[in-house]
Amino acid sequence: MDLRDDARSLQPDLLALREALHRDPEVGLQLPRTQERVLTALSGLPLEIETGVGTTSVTAVLRGTRRSVEPAAAEPAAEPKTVLLRGDMDALPVDERSGEGFAADNGAMHACGHDLHTSALVGAARLLCAHRDRLAGDVVFMFQPGEEGYDGAGAMIREGVLDAAGRRPDHAYALHVLSQGLPGGVVSGRPGVMLSASYELDVTVRGAGGHGAWPHLARDPIAAAAEMVGALQVALTRSFDVFDPVILTVGVLRAGTARNIIPDTASFEATVRAFNPAAEDKLRDTFTRCLRGVAAAHGVDVDVELRAQYPATVNDAAEAEFAAGFARELLGEQRYVAMPNPVNASEDFSRVLDAVPGVMFVLGACMPDSDPAKAPGNHSPLARFDASVLPTAAALLAGLAAERLHA
Repeated sequence: MDLRDDARSLQPDLLALREALHRDPEVGLQLPRTQERVLTALSGLPLEIETGVGTTSVTAVLRGTRRSVEPAAAEPAAEPKTVLLRGDMDALPVDERSGEGFAADNGAMHACGHDLHTSALVGAARLLCAHRDRLAGDVVFMFQPGEEGYDGAGAMIREGVLDAAGRRPDHAYALHVLSQGLPGGVVSGRPGVMLSASYELDVTVRGAGGHGAWPHLARDPIAAAAEMVGALQVALTRSFDVFDPVILTVGVLRAGTARNIIPDTASFEATVRAFNPAAEDKLRDTFTRCLRGVAAAHGVDVDVELRAQYPATVNDAAEAEFAAGFARELLGEQRYVAMPNPVNASEDFSRVLDAVPGVMFVLGACMPDSDPAKAPGNHSPLARFDASVLPTAAALLAGLAAERLHA
């Protein structure tokens, strides 16, 4: 099958779908308008479709109809394989400032390119349905809400996406577009750890409020919290090997109601990234020891809560080699770049890869008029994505599934 030519013929429809999704983004696990657009785009295809119960997910199963040569009498017939392809659908709570003619104006934005992921997966479904008679197995299309911090993959797994075809997938694939870092249309990936694990750190400092003019009569939680933020950074560098990196970023700091009032409490929230699965216990010990020490020095109390969010995204070595080889064959050697190091981002597709051998890879979608090194990145309100890569994305996903089923 000539997937690249077939995918190019879908480009007008995929571009229209992408722009409709981008113009009307939805956040979280409930994406009713997005779900409706996906269902409309899949209508008429020979798919078994189910929608989520607790979420607005869409799961579609394509049954390949190719029949292999009958095995010899002494050989049992091989069970057909199943491949899962995933595309996430949700947006971010970001006010868009991209300048696109189809920019959203509802306080949300597809600033991470999930509108492209969804459109590419629709394209892959159309491509594979058109060649159903050449597929010696099944394909599960996983249209997932809630990737951005809502664990939509976990929700879909609990609702049975991994058993949608009647048996567990043998292989699983997902791609992620990047608005910076890679030229448009260039694919990159690596075996082993691809993306970091993520943790959520919540800290509440409890002191004793008072007048700003007499701080010695109070126990100031703000001063203690400010020192804690800096102390944590030093504690990490003195507790973890530089070749086993941990990143901590405090994104929320709350305290006080007026400039001359010392409040009773202060709090902050941080995201933590690590690559080593064994890091969690050490992180908890380091944070607790450091924060309680600072609290004791200030005469305040502190509550520390560390929660695991997503595990590291780990690409199966054999699957990574297969995906890289297929990308080079489909696109040419110059359009695949091996990724030297893991990325300090996190993904709930990690839950799928914990259960099924597979790969997540990235696809450059930097605008042609932008420098990949300087273009606004994913999650920026200025991020722009080159939708001309949609046929490439659709062909990659469809081709990986077709090749695996053929093999």
